[in-house]
Amino acid sequence: MLLFPAIDLKEGKAVRLLQGRMEDSTIYAANPVDVAKDFESQGAEYLHMVDLNGAFTGKPVNDEIIRRIVGSVSLKIQVGGGIRTMERITELLELGVDRVILGTIAVKNPELVAEAARRYGRRVIVGIDAKDGLVAVQGWAETTEMRALDLGKAMKIVGVQSVVFTDIARDGMMLGLNLESTVQMAQETGLSVIASGGITTLDDLRSVQTEVLKGVSIEGAITGKALYSGAFTLREALEAAHAEGIAGE
Repeated sequence: MLLFPAIDLKEGKAVRLLQGRMEDSTIYAANPVDVAKDFESQGAEYLHMVDLNGAFTGKPVNDEIIRRIVGSVSLKIQVGGGIRTMERITELLELGVDRVILGTIAVKNPELVAEAARRYGRRVIVGIDAKDGLVAVQGWAETTEMRALDLGKAMKIVGVQSVVFTDIARDGMMLGLNLESTVQMAQETGLSVIASGGITTLDDLRSVQTEVLKGVSIEGAITGKALYSGAFTLREALEAAHAEGIAGE
């Protein structure tokens, strides 16, 4: 199982939100480049980044920081937040990002997602954010009537291979991962799923890894607030994610 430490960007700083609310943000680092370097020094190979300003406004705000991070570490970086045009997808990939995460447009313009998947293959993934089983968009500010599972199935049909699945109610709240819904997303859609939202303890990561060892198509897990709050170290998280000899891809 892959482990993705997370950096959420707001106005050039590394922050964490509670349940996606921009007004409930905590600044963890004024210089996110230092955070990325620290993750790399602790053994990370991957990094998950979100342009929070972009997610809410639909316009890139933190590109300079993203560019600096890409140029400062050798991590494979996936970036989401406000990516709603083919031009933006291409721009980020040409910047050196490994994968882009599409969110709102998966609901509002699935044809664009299909074209992006045809053009860029595995480098395009979709973020499915759920609140009570329903998809939320626009930086989680708007809940739709579409079931998260139905969106997952639709994305599989248009050629998407992987999704980041987040239970908004758990995100940033240190309440534990919604493992049942994560497993259901993998099993019912046939997608490779990255678990996100609420990972609080090493046992949460071990629980995900147990499902991976059973053959469930969970690609990895994202952890953010637990790292920043000191619940566990990145090295400890990597050990939990790679338990029983499972490491890398």
